Amino acid sequence: MRRMHDLGPLPWQLTGLSPFQWQWERGGKPEGPWTADVSPLPARVPGSVQGALRQAALLPDWKMGLEHRACEWVENRHWLFETTLPDDWFQPGQRQLLVCDGLDGNGWVFLNGREVGTFANAFLPQRYDLTPAVRPAGNRLQIVFGLCPRWLGQIGFTSRFTEWKPRFNYTWDWIARLVQIGIWDGIRLEVSDAAPSLSAARCIPSYDHLSGLGTVSLGCDSVGEPGRVRLELAAGSQVVATHEAPAGDLRNGLTWPGLKVSPWWPNGMGKQPLYTLTCRLLDAAGQEQDCRTWRIGFRAIDWQACAGAPAGADPWICAVNGQPVFLQGVNWTPIRANFADVEPAEYRRLAETYRDLGCNIVRVWGGAFLEKPVLYDLCDELGLLIWQEFPLSSSGIDNWPPEDAASIAALTAVAASYIERRQHHAALLCWCGGNELQGALDGAKTGGGKPVDLSHPLIRAFADTVARLDPGRRFLPSSSSGPLFYAHRAEYGKGLHWDVHGPWKGESVEYWDEDDSLFRSEVGAPGASPADIIRGFAGGLEILPGTAANPLWRRTSWWIEWPEFVAEQQREPRDLEEYVDWSQKRQATFLARAAHACKSRFPRCGGFIVWMGHDCFPCTANTAILDLYGRPKPAALALAEVFHGPAGTRA
Repeated sequence: MRRMHDLGPLPWQLTGLSPFQWQWERGGKPEGPWTADVSPLPARVPGSVQGALRQAALLPDWKMGLEHRACEWVENRHWLFETTLPDDWFQPGQRQLLVCDGLDGNGWVFLNGREVGTFANAFLPQRYDLTPAVRPAGNRLQIVFGLCPRWLGQIGFTSRFTEWKPRFNYTWDWIARLVQIGIWDGIRLEVSDAAPSLSAARCIPSYDHLSGLGTVSLGCDSVGEPGRVRLELAAGSQVVATHEAPAGDLRNGLTWPGLKVSPWWPNGMGKQPLYTLTCRLLDAAGQEQDCRTWRIGFRAIDWQACAGAPAGADPWICAVNGQPVFLQGVNWTPIRANFADVEPAEYRRLAETYRDLGCNIVRVWGGAFLEKPVLYDLCDELGLLIWQEFPLSSSGIDNWPPEDAASIAALTAVAASYIERRQHHAALLCWCGGNELQGALDGAKTGGGKPVDLSHPLIRAFADTVARLDPGRRFLPSSSSGPLFYAHRAEYGKGLHWDVHGPWKGESVEYWDEDDSLFRSEVGAPGASPADIIRGFAGGLEILPGTAANPLWRRTSWWIEWPEFVAEQQREPRDLEEYVDWSQKRQATFLARAAHACKSRFPRCGGFIVWMGHDCFPCTANTAILDLYGRPKPAALALAEVFHGPAGTRA
């Protein structure tokens, strides 16, 4: 039998050390005491180093002015998280397995001064067998984080970025540098005997909208004969179906069809009924060996060709349970730079806001990470479909994914892990190779304009992994995808615009009236943050002018439109409030116009996803439609009118 203990509530300490000093002073073991740069202080788990230092008043608020620069020293230390595991968690003769769902960085894991493993991939869960290092009492666990990669930020070379850590932390056009270090997701001790385990079991629900019946498919390579599997499907406290099968069926793939269930619908189309599936593994005598549960929903997804689409174009009309739907929503980026410290309530507040705005899809962007389980649970509850990207993104100079064998092996392992952890969710719509992966139109691997396709060896490996592990789910090579990355008016009518990105600074009425794109997975327009945010986070810097000459505005200077105001009004803004009002109205006008034009063309156009949803840094101006506090900008309210309106109103 397997028992799990959550390490999060234990008392943790964090210590900061000069790199490798702990090895030098103690013969390679982090046993302490050390000559520490930062003496032991309390830490939360999950939690970031930066969060603990901020709580201890050892870091300034990196959102203020240019204070983020005063935080970069953190990256140049080793950081040690440690706690003592309760004695009663350990039983003689049992295996003790440490499972870390997210370690953001690279480093070492020790129990009682003995190294039990290393880590170097923030996107993969890590598992360590502690059993050989366990002692009768006082088991001391230590996780040491080493030095971060120096640069993985927005501008650079995608093909050369081969260290697996979230890139957005290194600066993007909507965030200053704060390279998180820490335990960013759950951490637990699994204690088990030698009995077979369901820890690696996978669950895929499906639905036939014609018959109204659901099916559950289960697999677990580590389980075999003898014994049986007992399945139970419940709606709330009511059991609606049960099933038993030989345990060996799990190894080969167990299918449980004919389930009378209610279908799950995206937001705006119907309800989101969810069920609890319980899988019990029984030995030959009927004794329970292990148990797993999943919360699932049943829906059918089909992709159909857009009306009038060119021959051979990818299908971009999503049909849910047989009903075509216009996909409308936002690109989801991390809530904060120190995402390890984000509480579930913050996820709920944002997800419910998007539901209320009329969204039915969020695109979890490839420059970040596999979001925490709470987001996928919320999207199941709220009817928000998820377009999930693998952790790759463009880099401006070179947007070409790596092709070396080591990177392909590492990233396909990440893709497999993403799939195995999230494929049971009703909200999960599709998998995608990453954000804006492309080469030049002339075939060069630098530059941009032509999205990658399945001829790229890594993208092909991604596609094969999805086909093997999640065959009913769509895989997209990149966002955008198809012949061209961007839709230019000069190319309209040639059948070249399938899923496209842009524009991000507004376009003419004619651009949208003549648009022939089949889908737009990223469209944006800049809008200033509210004046209270700009003033509140200035940190002593001058508020105006709102130009790149001002350090406050230069932090995220891509989205400055001060010159546009001056050109339009033939004068400087009277004050910050006037500029903010002008900028936010401009953003609302551009986005509402674009969204309405695309939605009115349905089913010639399949969807419209805004770049981006929410701010995670107090940008003076940005393309987000929710500000740093999660409040809707005027653009969000204008989009809500379009999203709540009918589709396909234009002939």
